[in-house]
Amino acid sequence: MATRDYQTEFRNRLIESRLTPNAISLTGFVLCVVSAVLILQGWWIAGGIAFIVGSVCDTLDGRYSRMSGKGTPFGAFLDSTLDRMEEGIVLAAVAVQFVRDDDLTFIFGGDVAVGVTALAVLASLMVSYTRARAEALGVECKVGIADRAVRVVVLSAGLVFGFLQAIEPAVYLLAAMAIITVFQRIFHVRSELKQPVTDAA
Repeated sequence: MATRDYQTEFRNRLIESRLTPNAISLTGFVLCVVSAVLILQGWWIAGGIAFIVGSVCDTLDGRYSRMSGKGTPFGAFLDSTLDRMEEGIVLAAVAVQFVRDDDLTFIFGGDVAVGVTALAVLASLMVSYTRARAEALGVECKVGIADRAVRVVVLSAGLVFGFLQAIEPAVYLLAAMAIITVFQRIFHVRSELKQPVTDAA
């Protein structure tokens, strides 16, 4: 009971504070930029931790927005936009490191790794786009094996263990899972839109 009262008190104080969901979103974005800078320095563990913390901020801003009632339409737009940018910025830094350091690639080589990284960025963006486009058509589209949370886990593991050459297979896995998810969502939307429309009684 005491723990629950403490949590309630903390939540109320947080809601009453000046903290906004946009501030949390921007903090997550800044941390992902810091992650990219650390990756470019070859500091994989530090870069991975910064990316993980930044991604946690991305999951908290939406919850805090609903809990505090401080959310705005622009805040939701900003959150979604920054989410897409963060993943791309970090993967761009990874691609640069593939070019710089041949020791990072042991499966297919640096050129292939850079190409697959670009494909991973594109596929990740398409995962988000297919959901947004489907919802614009009135179809809920959260299906697929690689939503943002799964992609964050895969990329985080690759970054934290980047010094052990884990980033190359992580990028390949990320790209493959994102591509599969895009097709899963395409087929899901196609199936949903083919359903007969029933007139309201």
